[in-house]
Amino acid sequence: MSDTTTILKAIEKRQLRANVPEFRVGDTVKVHVKIKEGDKERVQAFEGVVIAKARGAARAAFTVRKISYGVGVERVFPLHSPMIDRIEVVTRGDVRRARLYYLRNLQGKAARIREKKSVAEVAVAPPKA
Repeated sequence: MSDTTTILKAIEKRQLRANVPEFRVGDTVKVHVKIKEGDKERVQAFEGVVIAKARGAARAAFTVRKISYGVGVERVFPLHSPMIDRIEVVTRGDVRRARLYYLRNLQGKAARIREKKSVAEVAVAPPKA
């Protein structure tokens, strides 16, 4: 690697966020975003399904989709942005795709995503006779 690449990687490494929870496409997340209004700053939650993730150290991003008053709203968040206060994983989704763009064409019950069964739930299930 050249000296320039090494310097850029060192600078990017300092920008990375340490407290990023483990989440995947299909999970429902609540992203708490800092919003500036004049000289005041407040935190607003944006809850929806992660439909895409873009990798890349400091340039990583994820897209969250929600339905607000009957209208689909998508928002792309840079993962390591200082404007993100925190990310909470609400539910884990069980999907087979890396991009869930097909949800844009679905409405209501058809747009639901199965919830992933945890290992503890599967182990507790009684044996069938």
